[in-house]
Parts: sequence; C-alpha cells; structure tokens
Amino acid sequence: MVIEWLKVTVEKDEIDRYIQLDQAIWTPVLAASDGFHKKEVWWSPNGEIVMVVWWNTREQWKAIPASILDETDRAFIEALGYPVKFLEAREYNVTQGDDRSAKVWSSY
Repeated sequence: MVIEWLKVTVEKDEIDRYIQLDQAIWTPVLAASDGFHKKEVWWSPNGEIVMVVWWNTREQWKAIPASILDETDRAFIEALGYPVKFLEAREYNVTQGDDRSAKVWSSY
C-alpha cells in the first residue's frame, strides 16, 4: 500500500468549494483507476487542505496516463477559476504488521 499526500492552501471562504470540486472532478477519475483504494480530504479552518490517496501499489498509481491527469487538471482549474499551487507532495509506504522491509520513495 502506498500513500499519495498532497497539500494546498486556499482562501478560507474557498475551502468548501475547493473540496466539492475536488470530489466532483478528481475523485471519480482516481476512483476509476486500477489500484485506487480510498481518498481522504483533511482541512483546517485556515485554508490548509491535505488530500490523502491510498493506492494498492505504486506501479498502479504511476500507471495512470499523463493525458488523463492533464485533462482532469484542466477541468479542475477551469471549474475552480484559478490554479492552486501544491505546497507539498509526498509519498509514503504503508507497512503492515512486522514488515519493516518497505522501501521509501521520494519522487517529489
């Protein structure tokens, strides 16, 4: 299991709108992709939003065609009305039980 962890900041009055658009545009595309497990969105009242996407394998996550990601990103920016800069993007492996052999990837 691997985690895609993304952090953005939006204006406080844009939090609900950002999350609604993310759920309407990005989540269905990701959910239709092989290897998708689940997605969580965490937010704070100061406008910080963290999206945590759980993937079965890194290979499945990274196999999503760039054209699909680009098309989805364009649709999201168009709906939102402005691009949002990612403050942080991280990748984590989830170790189950006593499995300490998990590799750490740093692709950002």
